[in-house]
Amino acid sequence: MNFSNKKAGIIVGVLFILAAVTAIIGLILYDPILNGPDYLMKGSEHANQVILGALMELILVVSAVGTATTMYPFLRKYNETIALWHVCFRFLEAVIITIGVISVLSLLTLSREFAAAAAPDTASFHAAGTLLKAVHDWTFLLGPLFFLGINTMMYSYIFYKSKLVPRFIPILGMTGATLVFINALLVMFGVVEQISVWGLLAVPIAANEMILAVWLIVKGFNLSAATNLK
Repeated sequence: MNFSNKKAGIIVGVLFILAAVTAIIGLILYDPILNGPDYLMKGSEHANQVILGALMELILVVSAVGTATTMYPFLRKYNETIALWHVCFRFLEAVIITIGVISVLSLLTLSREFAAAAAPDTASFHAAGTLLKAVHDWTFLLGPLFFLGINTMMYSYIFYKSKLVPRFIPILGMTGATLVFINALLVMFGVVEQISVWGLLAVPIAANEMILAVWLIVKGFNLSAATNLK
């Protein structure tokens, strides 16, 4: 289905905002099962909250794929190769986030088993819980940081060269993509903690997505932009 410039801009903008909102809500709702020493009991006690958090992240997955596929017809006119890479890597980002959702839901099952056991082997349950939480932590690092940086750099580069949106937006996007990618590498190599003040490096990329979203909702893509790359 082909969307008009205005309709496509609105869809992409709304999906960017939806992705940001659901990502934040999902992380908040996960709190009982991901944080605190008593997570095995708290998880089962707040099962519906955790499931709702998983649903929020699944909406995030759909939104992320939606932004890539809706932008693709516009991006491909200026650089088909990078536009295709963007779709593929966005799908990969979505898959990684989905694996994180599965790890949390598996942790919830473990929590329910722990709560139902008459005399649970606490050490074994905590060992399994630690592994599942580690899977979530790694997917949280690779999806919303590592691959997000790559994806944002790709579409921002095309936006910058094509002038489909004002150049200050993709400049902010490429800056944010670089910073969030560096942050991901620092966390991967253990230089900084995943949740620390270094998380502020993600602020520019978040600002870019919200500014881009509002611009596309209001203005849409600038299809009259010069097609020659400067």
